This record gives sequence, structure tokens and C-alpha cells, in this order.
Amino acid sequence: MNRLVLWCALLVFLVSTSGYSDQKKIGLILDRGGKDDKSFNSAAFRGATEAKAKLGIYLKEIEASDDTLFEPAMRSFAQKKFDLIIGVGVNQAEAMKKVARENPDLRFAIIDAVVDLPNVTSLIFDEHDGSYLVGYVAGLKSKTGVVGFVGGMKIPLIQRFELAYTQGAKAANPKTEVVVNYIGFTSEAWNNPTKAKEIAKNQYAKKADVIFTAAGASNNAVFDVAADQKKLAIGVDSNQNWIKPGFILTSMLKRLDTAVYAVISEVAAGTLRGGTKVFGLKNDGVDWALDEHNKSLFTTADLAKIKTVKDQLIAKKITAKDYYKLHAHTASSK
Repeated sequence: MNRLVLWCALLVFLVSTSGYSDQKKIGLILDRGGKDDKSFNSAAFRGATEAKAKLGIYLKEIEASDDTLFEPAMRSFAQKKFDLIIGVGVNQAEAMKKVARENPDLRFAIIDAVVDLPNVTSLIFDEHDGSYLVGYVAGLKSKTGVVGFVGGMKIPLIQRFELAYTQGAKAANPKTEVVVNYIGFTSEAWNNPTKAKEIAKNQYAKKADVIFTAAGASNNAVFDVAADQKKLAIGVDSNQNWIKPGFILTSMLKRLDTAVYAVISEVAAGTLRGGTKVFGLKNDGVDWALDEHNKSLFTTADLAKIKTVKDQLIAKKITAKDYYKLHAHTASSK
């Protein structure tokens, strides 16, 4: 029995349907980093567990430690006729295209990618608007005029964060220098604290005093360095301000929890249709985080300036650069 067959057998066992009756069955496939990454996966899992508590659905999650597990995980859920199969992350797009095409009677949803099939709902976010906003915050609060960006896996999605963040930082201060590094080119980058810590130390050594990190579970290593060196970092996806209070300037909120809850709600109501749903500043799909853990870092004047920029982005008086549109040939799959 080869490795793939072994994995398939394991996953079939994991999604055993004993224990529920006529509940809506939701299968959630998490990306590397898992549900405890305090970031991307945690946000998606939070939305699913909220749906479980409020809507009475049956939820089964799989934490895929390897990209080769995405397709067999989806097939296992499809074999058990789950009512909705959710893939968390752009790396699951190819597997979902294949499995969804083979199961046209089942419903699928994917985060951060567009899969153009009638039985797939694509959940995407205006990361460029949120990244511009936290870039502006970084440029506004930097004392050295140097800010950093640490990306996880170098893919168009994360380059979308980088481009708009750089634009926002320079909007706050045209002389701002932005130091950029990526952890790697494979999905292992999402959970590589050693490399993330090395990069953060190097960026702070280059006089960066604020680093925006979009690197999944690797973010936590950047936060550790920020606290050790009494510098600032910016979190992503979930509100990460609480992890190192006083050293996380803000977090670029990407409300995967809202998106996941919404799509499960539609399945529960029998109203889910395929197509693309976009979450942005206007519908609170993206935002910046201000709470008791970081509010002391901002003056009344700071808050007024940030509000003005946010309102201008919503009103389209400011246009954040969109990597997807500028590099359509490399970002077509998102």
C-alpha cells in the first residue's frame, strides 16, 4: 500500500459520519500552520466553529500538514457527501478544481482563489486596500523612516500585500524606505519561525522600526523579535494585537471568520450559489485593528488621519495598487 493510499484511508476514517443525523455536514480543510496559527487558519476555523455553535451544523476539520493531502481530503469529504467542502488557501485551488468538477452535485468553497465552476463559491478579499491602510499606519508612526515587510511564501497573493503596503507607507511619508524579504517559495514558509526570526532581526538592524508580517504561523517569530528589541510589528488576518501588547502596532484584519460563517449560513439556508464573493473595507471584510492592546500607541490626530485615509479608500478617492491587476498573467489563479 503506497503513501497516498495510506493517507486516503486515514482521511476516510477521520471524516467518519457516525454521530450525526440530518445536520448539514461541513468539511473544512486548513492550510499549513493549522487552526492554532493565531492568523489565517485560526480565523477560518473561528468562523466555522461559530457556525457550529449558532447554526447546529456538523463540522469536521482537517489540518493538512502537506500540500499533497488537499486532494485526498476533499475526496474523503466528497465520498461522504458533505454539504459543503471548504478549502482554506490559494494552494488548494488546483485540487478543488479537479474534485469539484468530478462532483457537480456537491457544494465547495475556497478562500483566496477563484475557481470558476458553478458548484464552487470563491471567497476573496481586497487585501490591497487593507494593506495600503496599515502601510499608511506604519509610515505615519515610523520614527526612522524605514519600515519592513516579511512575506511568507512568495506568491502573487502575498505580493499583493507588499505592493499596497509600500504604497501606503510612502503616502504617509514619501521618503519612507521599505525593506522587503520573503521566507521562501514553498508552503513550508508559512511555518518557519527560524527563518522569520532571522529576517526580522536583519530588517530591524537596517533601521526598520515597524515590520508588517504576512507569513502565517511564522508571524509569531517576528513578534518575538519585535518585543525583544522594543520595536513594532504589524499582524495580519486575525487581530494579533494581544500576542505582544504594546509591540504590535496594529493588525491588518482579513475577516476569514466572517466569510466562512457567511458561506456556511447560506448552505444551512439552502441559498448558496456558485460565483465570487468579495470582502473589503466597505463590508468590514478587511480593516485595521484598534483595541485596548494598541490604542495607547496612537494620538487623536493619528486616528483622525487614519480614518480619513480609510474613508477615501472606501470612496475610491484613493486607489490602492493591485498586484493582481498589474500582473494579471502571473496572478490569474490568485
